[in-house]
Amino acid sequence: MKPLDGVKVLDFAQFLAGPMAALRLADLGAEVIKVERPKGGDLCRSLVIQDQRVGEDSLLFHTINRNKKSVTADLKDTDDQNRIKQLIADADVMIHNFRPGVMERIGLGYETVRALNPRLVYGTVTGYGTTGPWAKKPGQDLLVQSLTGMPWLSGNDGQAPVPAGFAVLDITCGNHLVQGILAALLRRATTGEGGLVEVDLMSSAIDMQFELFTAFLNGDGKMSQRSAISNANASVGAPYGIYACTDGYMAIAMTPIARLEELLDCPSLAPYRDPEIAFTQRNEIKAVVREHLLNESVQHWLDRLEPADIWCAQVLDWPSLLETDGFAALDMLQDIATADGTMIKTTRCPIRLDGGVLKSTRGGPPLGGDTEAVLG
Repeated sequence: MKPLDGVKVLDFAQFLAGPMAALRLADLGAEVIKVERPKGGDLCRSLVIQDQRVGEDSLLFHTINRNKKSVTADLKDTDDQNRIKQLIADADVMIHNFRPGVMERIGLGYETVRALNPRLVYGTVTGYGTTGPWAKKPGQDLLVQSLTGMPWLSGNDGQAPVPAGFAVLDITCGNHLVQGILAALLRRATTGEGGLVEVDLMSSAIDMQFELFTAFLNGDGKMSQRSAISNANASVGAPYGIYACTDGYMAIAMTPIARLEELLDCPSLAPYRDPEIAFTQRNEIKAVVREHLLNESVQHWLDRLEPADIWCAQVLDWPSLLETDGFAALDMLQDIATADGTMIKTTRCPIRLDGGVLKSTRGGPPLGGDTEAVLG
């Protein structure tokens, strides 16, 4: 038995953040029913990346909507809305990520739904919250990253801002929504009352940066300055960063320079042994490390550093990652099947329960494939 067996979740959300939250609830055992438009459904069905499709839908849709059911309904049609309201009255959780005011205009805002089902946990995802001048701006991952300072933390000083190379805020915000929903369900077990859980991409972005942002708030009012060489964290001193070797790249985290001088047999680091200058002279130190590491292979340096318990690692790409025993031991992959039998290899839920991993074989649902079974 999974922890959320018997919990019914209605997923009205589209694209990534909201569906990501519903996906994690499904992984934990909930019955998740997507409520989609009759024509086209979730817009993620047509959001194709790397030209990969499965039948008429994008591969991405199946990645983020595996193990769900799908019903179709025109929420602006009175009959369809009444059928959905009957479904809401029997649900435990409802999720949507429409812009502020949309669900209220449709007639499915929180106060209306709460009257239908006081035990319901109502979860919403927005870009920037529900008030303020940005409330109706498009809440898209890259745009929110750009507004929150995140791209100025990656890349080297002097370079243009560098955003995260994937939808980091959608995924993080979706997980924040899961945390809130689970807390509300736990409270409901005591009080019998549901509640409203609200998350937004902007707040998730700020929360992700809390360490550096707090330093900024209590500092001199200036943005953290990236190091000019091998920048990996704008607030950490040398040698923290990624360095090229003869056959690839190696990451080195927090390490005393004096210890590094000894292990790397690098006399040029001798003037920088004082730990007090590891941050103020990080570029000078990193320049020495960079030039020295270029002389040997990644494995050569790992053989010196790892036995001494220095925090270091080879920089792997996906093909090389898949060949490692460490990745195999995680058992992070699973095969799912679509309604037409197409097999897709994807990742599993990262949570383990009672010593076991959480997997399911069901792919994303065909549009409206469960309408009659659920609403008929």
